[in-house]
Amino acid sequence: MGGTTPQEMLNDARIERVTGDTTAGIYRRSGDADAEQRPADAEQRPDAEQRPADGREEPVREAYVWCDLTSGDSSRALWLVLLPFMVANLAHWMRPSATGRARTVRAYGLIMRLVALSLTVLFTAAACEVALDLTAWQCAGTASCAIGKSWLGF
Repeated sequence: MGGTTPQEMLNDARIERVTGDTTAGIYRRSGDADAEQRPADAEQRPDAEQRPADGREEPVREAYVWCDLTSGDSSRALWLVLLPFMVANLAHWMRPSATGRARTVRAYGLIMRLVALSLTVLFTAAACEVALDLTAWQCAGTASCAIGKSWLGF
């Protein structure tokens, strides 16, 4: 594990993970781990969402530790290839509710499907371009690579 530890970020040796896992998570001081369960005094303090309910004036400090996301072998970064597809799927499910506007919902769904289809075609075309460049131009252009491969002899 590299990077700054949650103990260093929060300047306290007693910390607890609030959410997440060992790869990436949000940590708080042990005394602030249950900050959401404390009763809020909304009548006395209008900014009760931003400040703790136990009378303190400062907000609850948290540390987001993500240093293990970048650790490990290079194959862990292959999930980034799927990122455009995840964003397209997320955009489809994040559409605003449109009760009474069936045509708008259908048009939005059609547009999102076209965006996802264009991403798929773009990704497939890029993979084909790389494969064509490596085999047809670089390998077939050298005699040592093309020997014994009749399908490259053009």
